[in-house]
Amino acid sequence: MAATRVIASAGNAVSGGFLCRGQFRAAPQSLNLTFRNGRLLTQKRRLFTCNAIQNPQVQIKEEGQPESFDYRVFFLDNSGKKISPWHDIPLHLGDGVFNFIVEIPKESSAKMEVATDEVYTPIKQDTKKGKLRYYPYNINWNYGLLPQTWEDPSLANAEVEGAFGDNDPVDVVEIGDSQGKIGQVMKVKPLAALAMIDEGELDWKIVAISLDDPRASLVNDVDDVEKHFPGTLTAIRNWFRDYKIPDGKPANRFGLDNKPANKDYALKVITETNESWAKLVKRSIPSGELSLV
Repeated sequence: MAATRVIASAGNAVSGGFLCRGQFRAAPQSLNLTFRNGRLLTQKRRLFTCNAIQNPQVQIKEEGQPESFDYRVFFLDNSGKKISPWHDIPLHLGDGVFNFIVEIPKESSAKMEVATDEVYTPIKQDTKKGKLRYYPYNINWNYGLLPQTWEDPSLANAEVEGAFGDNDPVDVVEIGDSQGKIGQVMKVKPLAALAMIDEGELDWKIVAISLDDPRASLVNDVDDVEKHFPGTLTAIRNWFRDYKIPDGKPANRFGLDNKPANKDYALKVITETNESWAKLVKRSIPSGELSLV
């Protein structure tokens, strides 16, 4: 019989965010930022199309054995009902703070990911050619996704070589000192953005830090990362550039002149991909094989 474990996610409070499920109506305003070549030109206010809600606690439930084909990490609300980490956990917490869901803990190599095509989108280990996937070496940061975001594969980004979205939630690289756990929900603040181009698809990497990290108060933008975490941005870019090379694939590329964009640009990416996700779950855009449950 497959193993099943329910783990209370202490510190996983995810209150005060936006949840675009069911009825859609305007909610608090956000900044609409206009950029060219990675530089801020103008800013104005625009409305999110999501409802502000409270979602106080999340638990995770493991089914199957880790590092097996049937292993899944499901998310439960405080009544024990399964929810989707992609769709049902709020993105926004206010004051520039966001929920981040750990898929791959730092210093591990199993390629875990939200199963966007399965009901309730649990976390599972990716497979390829009938085998479980592993990175060729450990990833050095906590890695995962921003809930309620989606990189639209029908949308070409004129600022990044006209590349289309990769059909996944936006990825986060969390640079704090602590190792997260699969399924952990962290409160983070974005610091920078890298425009990775993977086999022609745009695959944003938002660099962020957990609010619980001892150095969180010291870093608030891209320049602070270089000051307090010297070499980290270059290491992240090089890691994601090269990790497919051992499998015989070409190196990934990066747009925006191969440089990390600043916090404002990262917020712009988050806003735009949140709006794309809202259109997806509202069924304004065909979902294909993606699960909206």
